[in-house]
Amino acid sequence: MLAANAVGVRTRGPLAGRNPVAKLGAAFLPAVVLLASVDPVSSGLILATAVLSVPAWGLRWRDVARRGWPLALAVGTIAIGNAVFTGRKGGTVLVDAGPLLLTSESVVAGGTAGMRLAAIAVPGVLAVLTIDPVDLADSLAAHLRVSPRFAYGSLAALRLAPLLATEWEILGRARRARGLQAGGNPVAAVRLFGGRLFALLVGAVRRGSQLAAAMDARGFDSRGPRTCARSTHFTRADTTLLLGSGVLTATAVVLAVATGQWSAVL
Repeated sequence: MLAANAVGVRTRGPLAGRNPVAKLGAAFLPAVVLLASVDPVSSGLILATAVLSVPAWGLRWRDVARRGWPLALAVGTIAIGNAVFTGRKGGTVLVDAGPLLLTSESVVAGGTAGMRLAAIAVPGVLAVLTIDPVDLADSLAAHLRVSPRFAYGSLAALRLAPLLATEWEILGRARRARGLQAGGNPVAAVRLFGGRLFALLVGAVRRGSQLAAAMDARGFDSRGPRTCARSTHFTRADTTLLLGSGVLTATAVVLAVATGQWSAVL
C-alpha cells in the first residue's frame, strides 16, 4: 500500500500502509516503558528493532538519516552532556583535563542516555514519516473519538510543517545574498543562527494566526457533528502491529530485568 507523509513522499511497505492510530500507538508503547528506566538492554533492543524495520516502512536508511539529523544532534548532545556531568566517574580514566573528567563508566552512562533518547524517538519518526496527515485526522476522529477541532487542527499543523523547512532555506539564501555570513567565526555563527531562527518563528506565528482565522471562517470551529469524506478502517494487521509492539516492549523489559540492567528512574 502507498502512504504519503507530511513532506509528500510516497512510501510502499507492509508497515507504511497501516492505520495512523496503530502506527502511533506502536511507537508510543515502548516510549512509555523507556521513560521508566535508563538501561542499555531495553533501549538497545528497541532501537535495533526500529532500525532494522526501516525497509518494512518503505523507507531507506539514507533518507531516514538525512531527515533525522536534528534527532542525531540531540542524541549526541545528550550523550556528551551526561558523560561529562554525570556523578558516575568510576572505571578507567579516559580524559582528565582539569574540570573535565571522562571515565569508562561516565562514557557508558552518557551512551546509555543517548541510546535511550534514540530508542524513544526513532519509532515515532518512522511512524510520522509514513503517515498521511489527512488519514491521521480522519483516524483520530473515527477511532479515538478525538474532537474534530483538535484533529483537523493537527492536520493543518502537519500541512504547514514542510513550509518551515522551505522557509529556513529561503532565509539562509536571503542572508547570504545580503552578505550576512559567519566567515568561520563561531560567535557570529551562533548570532546569525539565532536571528534566522527568530525570523522563522515570527513567520510561523503569523502564518498560524492567519490559518486559524481562515479555518474559523470556514466553520472548523463549529460544535456541531461532522462527517468524514473518506472512510478509515482498523484491520487485523493494525491490531497485529500493536500486539507486536507490546510483545517487543515486554521482551525488552524482561531481558533488562533478567540481566540485572533494569534501572528504574522513579
